[in-house]
Amino acid sequence: MALIRDDQLADDDSRLLTDDEALPGTGKIVVSLARWQKERETLVARKAPVGVRLKSDESPEAIAADLDRLALVELEFPKFRDGRAYSNARILRERYGFGGELRAVGDVLMEQLHFMLRTGFNAFEIAGPDPLEQYRTAKAEFSVWYQPTGDGRPTAISLRHRMAGNRNER
Repeated sequence: MALIRDDQLADDDSRLLTDDEALPGTGKIVVSLARWQKERETLVARKAPVGVRLKSDESPEAIAADLDRLALVELEFPKFRDGRAYSNARILRERYGFGGELRAVGDVLMEQLHFMLRTGFNAFEIAGPDPLEQYRTAKAEFSVWYQPTGDGRPTAISLRHRMAGNRNER
C-alpha cells in the first residue's frame, strides 16, 4: 500500500498499533478511538506524534476537543458503498478546523478520490501498480464543481457570476 500525502508519494512514518500492543517509546503512532479514549493521558505525555483512526461508525465529535493534540486522523472506508467518512472529513475540516493530516484508509478507490479531496482529505493509502500516476489522473478528472465545500474552490455558479461580472465591466 502506497501513501500519497499532499500530492506526493510519501513514506509512511506512522505505525498503526493494535489495542493490546505495547506503546513504543518513540515514533509516530496511530491508535483506535477506543485506545485513545482509554489511554489519552499516557499517549499525550509520550511527546511523540499520535494519530487516531476512526471507523466509519465512529463520530469525529469524540475527538473534537483533542484535535490540537493529534498529528493525524485516519478515516476508514470499509467498503466503497460506505460514504460516512466523507461527512466526517468535512466535519473535521469545516466545523472543527482540523489542519493536520487527514488520511483516507481502507477501500480507497480512484473513482472516488476527487470527492475525498473535496471533503478535506490530504493523504491516501492507495493500492496499485503506479499509485502516484493513478492519483494524478483521478485528481485531474474534474476542474469545475457544483457543490460548495470547505476546500475554497469556486463552484460552477460562482464562476458563471464572475464571468458575467467581467462581461458587464466592458
